[in-house]
Amino acid sequence: MTRILHFIDSLSAWVGKAFAWCIVILTFSTCYEVFMRYVLNAPTVWAFDMSVQMYGALFMMAGAYALSQDAHVRGDVVYRLLKKTTQAKIDLVLYIIFLMPGTLALIWYGYLFAADSWFYKEVSWSSPSRIQIYFFKTLIPISGVLVFLQGFAEATRCVICIRTGDWPPRLHDVQETETMLMNEQADLRKMEGEKHV
Repeated sequence: MTRILHFIDSLSAWVGKAFAWCIVILTFSTCYEVFMRYVLNAPTVWAFDMSVQMYGALFMMAGAYALSQDAHVRGDVVYRLLKKTTQAKIDLVLYIIFLMPGTLALIWYGYLFAADSWFYKEVSWSSPSRIQIYFFKTLIPISGVLVFLQGFAEATRCVICIRTGDWPPRLHDVQETETMLMNEQADLRKMEGEKHV
C-alpha cells in the first residue's frame, strides 16, 4: 500500500513542480508588459490574458501537490494537540464529506465546461487579442482527477493511522519554515532520548 501512496504522491509532486514554471512565465511576461507599457509606451494586447491563464493553470494544478505535502489550510491550533488517531478520524470524515464530492463535481462539471469550450473553440473576450482558452479549460477536470487521487491517498493514510496509531510515511519535498523547525525539535528530542538510554 505504501508504494501506491508514494506513487500518487510523486505524481502530484511531479505535476505541481511542472506547473510551478508558470510562475517564471508569468513573471517574465508581466515584466515585459510593464517595460513595453511604461518605457516604450507600446502596451501588448496579450499580456493580461497570458497572466490570467498562467495563474489559473498554476492554481488549478498545484492543488494535489499541496494536499500531498499536507500544506493545505487547517485550524492547526487545536488540531495538533489531538492524538494522531483523532486527527485521522477528523480528516477522514472531512475527506469523505467535503473533498471527495467536491472533486467529483469538479471532474464532472469541469469536463462539461471544457467540452463546451472545445466545441465552440472558445476565445477570451477580456482583451483584443482573443487568445484561445479551451486548452486551459481542459485543466479543470484534469486537476479534479489529480486532487481526487491525492484525496484517496490521504483518506487511505487516515485509515492506516486509525488502525496503527501512527501516520504512514509520506514523500517529503520543500517544507515551510515552521514545519522544518517542528521536525528539527522532534529530532533533537529523539537524539537526547537515545543518549539517556
